[in-house]
Amino acid sequence: MSRPGVIHDLGYRHYDGLREGTPAIARTLFVTGLRHVYGLGRSGKSKVMPFLLLAMSVLPALIVVGVVVLTGLDSLPVSYADYTNQTQLLVSLFAAAQAPVLFSRDLRHRSIVLYLARPLSAPVFAVMRWLSLTVALWLFMAVPTLMLFIGAMLSGLDKSDQVTQLLKAVVLQTLLALLIAGITGLISSVSLRRGFAVVGSVMALIVLTGVVTAVQAIAAEQDADSASTTAGLFSPWSLYSGLANAWDAGIDTFVPVDGAWAVAYALVALLLAAACLLALVARFRKVGSR
Repeated sequence: MSRPGVIHDLGYRHYDGLREGTPAIARTLFVTGLRHVYGLGRSGKSKVMPFLLLAMSVLPALIVVGVVVLTGLDSLPVSYADYTNQTQLLVSLFAAAQAPVLFSRDLRHRSIVLYLARPLSAPVFAVMRWLSLTVALWLFMAVPTLMLFIGAMLSGLDKSDQVTQLLKAVVLQTLLALLIAGITGLISSVSLRRGFAVVGSVMALIVLTGVVTAVQAIAAEQDADSASTTAGLFSPWSLYSGLANAWDAGIDTFVPVDGAWAVAYALVALLLAAACLLALVARFRKVGSR
């Protein structure tokens, strides 16, 4: 049962309107968080990084579309899911740079105590912030994907096949957004300094992925297929690639992910996303109890 809204009468003007309560606060918090990730409603310099990274992500897609339309290719040179994989550095930098906007700043300036005053609860705050970052990340990946799809349609490529591959990419991107938002959000909620949060997120998304990729390559070269596939369970990007490979979404991996491994990859991805969200809720519940 949601708690009722609270109006603090400071003696200036009485309020006689509808008290919408927690759902309205949650919606507003989500929309505001989504806007703030892209710098909307903030200072001009806050918009530079997110939109610069978005432009860098969209530009190659526009080039691919131009090539396909002008040359009349019978297929896209890169699948929708693989395009996201190829631009993983930009996605990771976007998440690392913008997660502290939602999770570190309120803790550092202690404005969190205002958010968590009645009637908003700490779990609702954590979930809304996480959802804002998740949707922002999904949009970051979906925009260039949509550009590629439009190019495919303009080139007259098989509509049924393109829609199928697009839907696969959208589902995989949604899962990836849940993972990255959970990881970067948790790191940013623990660190009160934006710089430390950014470095921690870069280590988790970029450095760790590089290490996992190297281990997978070496293991595959040594014909240790099981070790190569196991290593893929330790990075959100390798989980994404493995699931895309298992689902025939156009991404090649060092060792094919199929059978029980595909189930293991899906379970690990879902459990990791859930664990990060629960840890975020626990973190803000602890802060709210102080």
